[in-house]
Amino acid sequence: MLTTHDNWTQWLEQHGERLVLLARQYGCATHEAEDAVQTAFVRFWQARESALDPVAFLYGCVKHSALELMRAERRLKARETIAGTDRASGGPFQFERRLENDERRAELERGLGCLPVEQREVVSLKIWGGLTFVQIGQALKISHDTAASRYRYALLALRAHISMETVR
Repeated sequence: MLTTHDNWTQWLEQHGERLVLLARQYGCATHEAEDAVQTAFVRFWQARESALDPVAFLYGCVKHSALELMRAERRLKARETIAGTDRASGGPFQFERRLENDERRAELERGLGCLPVEQREVVSLKIWGGLTFVQIGQALKISHDTAASRYRYALLALRAHISMETVR
């Protein structure tokens, strides 16, 4: 039995924006990230009662849905390139949420983009998801110590990136 609320709209309201931010860390544009979250949420909702930690399971579902979406996009792009019909570019990565226009946030986004995927996903889960290292470990199928180490290394790299951006 779940220890948290069992209403899907409450789950979506509580975690929705953070889940989209997580999905975007895998290279998804906002509309693609929203699609990944929708797919993940359906999977999560159907299996939530069997999860040891439903919140960690939800974030893990989003990670896998975002990766599946990006793999599908790469396969489609490869097929279109082979066929000689390249899709029109969707344009530059655009930020649509209220805080994302902030210059500091833009620096962090650029810094996150420079991190290895393993570190970027831990930072996303920790900061935007609010997950503990134990939950992150469960979501990513790594130990909580590994999650904590990746987080620490990511923060060091982000600090260095922001220091370099400030100097420029």
